[in-house]
Amino acid sequence: MRTFLKLVVCAVMAIQSVTARSAPLAAGNVSFPKYNRLSMNDTAILLIDHQVGLQALVKDFDTVGFQNNVLALASIAKELNLPVVITASVPEGPNGPLMPEILEMFPDVAVVSRHGEVNAWDNPEFRAAVKKTGRKQLIMAGIVTDVCIAFPALSAIEEGYQVFAAVDASGTFNEVVRYAAWDRMSQSGVQLMNWFSILCELTRDWRVHGPVMTDIILKHLPEYKNTMITFNQTQSTN
Repeated sequence: MRTFLKLVVCAVMAIQSVTARSAPLAAGNVSFPKYNRLSMNDTAILLIDHQVGLQALVKDFDTVGFQNNVLALASIAKELNLPVVITASVPEGPNGPLMPEILEMFPDVAVVSRHGEVNAWDNPEFRAAVKKTGRKQLIMAGIVTDVCIAFPALSAIEEGYQVFAAVDASGTFNEVVRYAAWDRMSQSGVQLMNWFSILCELTRDWRVHGPVMTDIILKHLPEYKNTMITFNQTQSTN
């Protein structure tokens, strides 16, 4: 019964979304947004509240897969030398500290600790850190999707940034909540991507960034790793 109710809610939300988007189409007032490609020269990655205690709230991904996605996104930032802004909500409280792997990956990045602001964008230190990057394309990921990502994403859109939500490196309570958050963000101009599409759009060309792309993929995308291994084995036997 619970699964059936989830399906019904998802179906209703999908119908409402399609209906809302069809109204301008029927009126002939359709405007499609420009394709703004991610650029390594204008992108910063914001890791928001990837805290040990909050990971227990993530139920729309399995634990191992979710951690892999988060670390894949973090690896993209590190390997491509992108500016990173990291924040945590009351890390000394029940939310817990940040994932140790993130801290190990970015030992020189000062973590912005928030002690009240739910929306990270409401924290002056966080906004200042984002502004200091000098980048206008912000890739955001964190826990939970509907609050810790949706709120700052919508706020940054209001201030003229291009915002990209890394949806597979952001988690929440269940799929119903996830889809509602995705819909709310996308209707306001936030672009939804996953870590693999982010990697590919930033690098653009295997001939230029092949080693970096391969290294990240081998570590975080086992399905494609197996494809590479099979291909190499086939080549060696020919």
